[in-house]
Amino acid sequence: MLDLKFIRENQQLVASAVKNKHEKVDLELLLNLDKKRRDLLQEADTLKQEKNRFSALVPQMKKEGKDPQEELTRMRDVSDRIGRLDAKLKEVSEKLDALLLRVPNIPHESVPVGEDESSNQLVREWGNKPKFNFTPRPHWELAENLKLVDLPRAAKVTGSGFILFVKWGARLERALINFMLDTHIREHGYQEVSPPVMVNRDSMTGTGQLPKLEEDMYSIEKENLFLIPTAEVPVSNIHREETLSEQMLPIYYVAYTPCFRREAGAYGKETKGFVRVHQFDKVEMVKFVAPDDSYDELEKLVKNAEKILQLLELPHRVRLLCTGDLSFAAAKCYDLEVWAPGVDRYLEVSSCSNFESFQARRMSLKFRSRQGGKSQFVHTLNGSGLALPRTVAAILENFQTEKGSVRIPKVLQPYLDGKEELT
Repeated sequence: MLDLKFIRENQQLVASAVKNKHEKVDLELLLNLDKKRRDLLQEADTLKQEKNRFSALVPQMKKEGKDPQEELTRMRDVSDRIGRLDAKLKEVSEKLDALLLRVPNIPHESVPVGEDESSNQLVREWGNKPKFNFTPRPHWELAENLKLVDLPRAAKVTGSGFILFVKWGARLERALINFMLDTHIREHGYQEVSPPVMVNRDSMTGTGQLPKLEEDMYSIEKENLFLIPTAEVPVSNIHREETLSEQMLPIYYVAYTPCFRREAGAYGKETKGFVRVHQFDKVEMVKFVAPDDSYDELEKLVKNAEKILQLLELPHRVRLLCTGDLSFAAAKCYDLEVWAPGVDRYLEVSSCSNFESFQARRMSLKFRSRQGGKSQFVHTLNGSGLALPRTVAAILENFQTEKGSVRIPKVLQPYLDGKEELT
């Protein structure tokens, strides 16, 4: 959420952010409602001062033996006017707050302006794409041939867009989760948390999923809860409505959770394989940092996610997202994309974002400086470290052999009883 004063003083900048992020917000209406609310507040404040004056005057008149009836009548009239103003103020404030939640975050000055992902900038590449003396198979074919998944039974149990990992497929995914958590905890200094996978409406609003993305979320209407689309939501809300001490910062959390997304309107071209599914596992990194450090912390976050791909020996690239591909809440974001030779393209396995104070303002999450003074909003960051099952897909496609087996990356072998190959 942006500060209203900031919006008033930077109208062109905000309008550009709305346009460049392809959002739809009536800024003129928002500013009119803001002015109306301030006018109503001022009018109500003046009337309340007048009421207080009458309240003090009536006892004094009674003490002096004067008839206060006229003042009492005027006081009742003022009270009625205050009541009507408060009702109007509540109505205007609700409309204003609803509009304010629709205003996107401002892209950082280093973010390129562009319409869509075609304008994303390549930052760096790592590793060499494997060369095969045969036509590489897609991951779903490899997974089914090696009996790592049972997609027909997954469809029977739930429906399309869900995966049933079985046997060594299930163990491979669990090995990846443990390897990722261990690396982030032991090498990168994160604290592990295991959060709920259902959250309330306040939590979803705090990180910016609501109201914009409600159609993409699985909701449990009776309890007014949502299945999480990412661990970012519960983990970022751990400190909601708190004021931290600066000595506590930075805070690094890492969590494994299943994630749930309806992917409304996104289906069609990617129904095969593991690229776009309704439920998937993910290891998520979340940071709470001081504002002056947040962009250095973003670069470190990207490096933490990249390290996982490097240890897995998976060729990948890092791209800086343009404004048209940047999420509603992010100020800057890097995507990590792993090469998948079987489908002959890159697959996104991580997005690492700096939200600056945008989420913290919605969550009322602040910190108090060592020097004292007024508390400030924390800066929040998050990134996948990494998302599955696309990482599984990349391993199957990059490490496949001509005979149809798949070599297991060395770092995962200790998690799989020393197994070197899936056959």
